[in-house]
Amino acid sequence: MQNMTDQLTMQVNRRSFLRQNTAGVGLAALATLLTESQTDILQAAESKPAVSSGLHFPARAKRVIYLSQSGAPSQLDLLDYKPGLKKFHKTELPDSIRQGQRLTGMTSGQKSFPIAASMFKFAQQGEAGTWMSELLPHTAKIADEICVVKSLFTEAINHDPAITFLQTGSIQAGRPSMGSWISYGLGSENRDLPTFVALTSGAGGQPLYDRLWGSGFLPTKHQGVKFRRSSDPVLFLSNPPGIDSELRREMLDELGTLNRIALEEKGDPEIATRISQYELAFRMQTSVPELADLSQESAETFALYGEQAKQPGTYAANCLLARRLAERGVRFIQLYHRGWDHHLNLPSKIKQLTGETDQATAALILDLKQRGMLDDTLVVWAGEFGRTVYCQGTLTASNYGRDHHPRCFTVWAAGGGMKPGMTYGATDDFSYNITENPLPVHDLNATILHCLGIDHKKLTFKFQGRDYRLTDVHGNVAQPLLS
Repeated sequence: MQNMTDQLTMQVNRRSFLRQNTAGVGLAALATLLTESQTDILQAAESKPAVSSGLHFPARAKRVIYLSQSGAPSQLDLLDYKPGLKKFHKTELPDSIRQGQRLTGMTSGQKSFPIAASMFKFAQQGEAGTWMSELLPHTAKIADEICVVKSLFTEAINHDPAITFLQTGSIQAGRPSMGSWISYGLGSENRDLPTFVALTSGAGGQPLYDRLWGSGFLPTKHQGVKFRRSSDPVLFLSNPPGIDSELRREMLDELGTLNRIALEEKGDPEIATRISQYELAFRMQTSVPELADLSQESAETFALYGEQAKQPGTYAANCLLARRLAERGVRFIQLYHRGWDHHLNLPSKIKQLTGETDQATAALILDLKQRGMLDDTLVVWAGEFGRTVYCQGTLTASNYGRDHHPRCFTVWAAGGGMKPGMTYGATDDFSYNITENPLPVHDLNATILHCLGIDHKKLTFKFQGRDYRLTDVHGNVAQPLLS
């Protein structure tokens, strides 16, 4: 009996040993995989930027101000002058020009595609002789400071995927925004302010989703902080009644202790992000009110930007705030102005939008220049795609609309290493197809990173087993645009 018991015990122990060790091997393998995965994430969660070992190129720009004109301004009525269209006005767009290209659902059912020549006058501006619409009298004054690109094109034909593509390098939502990539790559120049700030203005048109300034799969410390249009620029910036700064400091110290204990136990880098962001929020309680107090600006500055700059939340006020953010070392400042989606009643609506934006846009460039900041600040002005030469809806002597057009659109950039007073690329007589120097969106983004001293192919982040980057697997630096 004893022998049988001993034998059974040995079998049970052997079985237990094998089972436990098999599970142990599996757990060890899983732990190894998790450790390898966490290593990448933990490195990215550290305060040390990804390009900390040295920039890939000599940087011309330290920061970017991106003026996003949400809804897609009409290049035909602003910057891509087509004088020959007047003789084709109200005639059908030739099939040889359209070439069976895709249309949106808003005009695909039209039986007629009449050409709508712009009703606005154009003139050459600056020593460079850049053609500009009468709608841009202030931008005309900075013609020799900007590099106009007439040959940008995109893969998307509808607003959401197009603006997502422009800002993240993918038409599918979920990728990190450009500002987040730059925050991840370069880090901050000011510990008291966010590295990436988003500002919004305008009304109507396409919605603006928070993911446009989101960090995607990058650590959340790199997401943009959206400043509100009124009251406290950032939610919960002010202490609640009964809470002073000293008590707030004590609360954060206690909370920080608890978070550090949790970090040691779980090793979750998002806990480290939470700790650092709580501390940043505390410092912002002092830095942001001073930053947002535009009353400190001179009368000459308000005359430059226009009276609307005195109204918080307007495009003009945001342009002025962008300059103040740039002065304080914020890396990426994104302005979104809504309302450019002019399918109908374009002449009256585009007058309104240029009236809201033209003066402040030019003022920002002039202000940066007179402060000696334009050389190391890259300013980009862009919508998500262009507009069709043919009319959407009824064409009359004084009214027309334009549909989405991804085949070509016009953007411009200034400062930060871009060649001033230059026009790059060209389109056909109908501003429908590109005839010279086509520029994909990935190339524009690669060029922006290059100005910051970053090789777009080397700024990567490993996620789900793959190395991702802003330009995906595409992109070339547009060397002709660089000074």
